[in-house]
Order: sequence, then C-alpha cells, then structure tokens
Amino acid sequence: MKRRSFIKLSSYMLAGSILPKTTLTLSDHINSRPLIMGIFPRRNIKLTYKLFSPMATYLSHSLQREVRLVTAKNFKDFWRGVKEQRYDLVHYNQYHYIVSNLLYGYQVILKNQEFGRSTNAATIIVRKDSNINSISDLKNKTILFGGGKMAMQSYISIKWLLQKEGLTESDYNEKIAINPPNAIMSTYQKQADAAGSGDTVIKLDVVKRNIDITQMKFLAQTKQLPHLPWAVKSNMPEQLKQSLQSILSSLHSNPSGRNILNQAKLSALVSATDKDYDEHRKIVRDVYGDDYGINLLK
Repeated sequence: MKRRSFIKLSSYMLAGSILPKTTLTLSDHINSRPLIMGIFPRRNIKLTYKLFSPMATYLSHSLQREVRLVTAKNFKDFWRGVKEQRYDLVHYNQYHYIVSNLLYGYQVILKNQEFGRSTNAATIIVRKDSNINSISDLKNKTILFGGGKMAMQSYISIKWLLQKEGLTESDYNEKIAINPPNAIMSTYQKQADAAGSGDTVIKLDVVKRNIDITQMKFLAQTKQLPHLPWAVKSNMPEQLKQSLQSILSSLHSNPSGRNILNQAKLSALVSATDKDYDEHRKIVRDVYGDDYGINLLK
C-alpha cells in the first residue's frame, strides 16, 4: 500500500534575521514550528490536559522547541487528526497504532508502564454472586463493553475471547459503555451481566471509590500483551525520533521525571518496537479479517 505524507508550508517572516531568505530550508521551517503531541481521549479533555501538560512542558525544555499538547473531545475527532497526520508524537491504543502504521506509516517508539507493568490483558469481569463461571454461561446475557469497535482492550480483545469459546454476536446482548470504568461499575450495579475492560481498570481510584471491587471477579482474560503505544510520524527525522524516545524513556530515572510520570498516572515509558504489536495484529485479524476493520475508521 502506497503511503503518502503531505507537508503544508505557510509563509512567515523571520524578524531581525541576518540570513537572507534564500538560505531558509525545509528543515529550518520544520524545526521552527511547534511539535504537536496528540493524546487520545482515554479521559475527558480537561483531565487529559492536566495529566499531560507537565510532560509537554518538559519535552519543550529538553528539545528547546515548542511542544503543543492536543487532544479531542471524542475518538472521531481524534482519529481525524491521525488521518491528517497532524500529530508528530501520538499516544493512542494498540488498534489505532496498527491501522495508522499500515495506512500512514506511524512508527511506535514507546509504550506505557502502569502499576509497574508495561503489559496489560483484556478481561471479562462479573460479579462473584452472578452464578457465571465460564464464558459459555454468558449465553443470552448482557455484556457491557468498555468501549466501541475501535477499543482494543475493552471491545476487540473481548470479542476475541468470546469467539474462542464459540459465542457469536447472536448469543448475547451487546451494549457499549462510555468507558471501561463505567462498564465495571454498571456490572457491579447489576445493569449488565459482564463487563469488558483491561485488567488494570478495576484498580483505578474512580472504580475503587464507587464500588466494592472485592465483589467482582475475572471470568476470562487474554495473555499479557504490550501496553498502550506512543508513535511518531513517518517523516520525522531520525535524530528527533531518537531524542524523543531517549528523553521520555528516561523520565523514571530522576525525581522531576518521576513527578511528571506520576501526574500522567504512569510508572514509566518503555522503549517499544513495531514487532511488539504483532500479537495484537493477530487478534484484530481474527475479529475483523485481513483488512483489520479499516472501514470502521473512515
């Protein structure tokens, strides 16, 4: 598949410069413009800016270049930014990465470490008193997925777990929650029979504050797989790519960096490669076919 990238240049003036305009290069312009850091709407806009602004500020200081933090109110708007390649550095889910790598050439450089782990698993969660002890018990039950059809952990991987045990979409009632915490809390409140989410979601403060998590159990889960990725545009200079990877992967090694990670609810950022996400690719193909469900993202 042919990949294209477009660089839109706008006219500008270099006030007070002693250099003639003819000496300005494309590289000069790219280095002078802000670096756009896109964060997917895993949380609401206000909280996303609060969590990641310190990281953007730190990057700006380290690179001696403005780093502009950008997010969106919903996944549709966020994905438009990926398609238009607005983000130089982007944080999103594993499915987003797989498709953006295929279509637009984005390259992974980092992955999250949360609660001390750089992996997570998709998990089906039920109440302990539900009398549901196997996936087959979910037949004719209501399953509340923690995200829509682009959600890797709380939808695609949950579908994969169900398919492996022979359950098809006609075998259960599918509902979509606002987010994974809501799916778990609603299942606790008996508004659904099972919830689909990542395995660390039940540990989040927002969940523990609202329900008694000791009354919930994991019914089934995938193996541990690489955590949420961070990727860069295909045309990013190699030196900048390596600088971003080095700066962000070393945050955990100093007090100020650890404060930035704590603010973002992270333990660390760990170097990652494209191959790390091959098992996610297999899951996506099993659920959506060889085209990875690309039509979902149009």
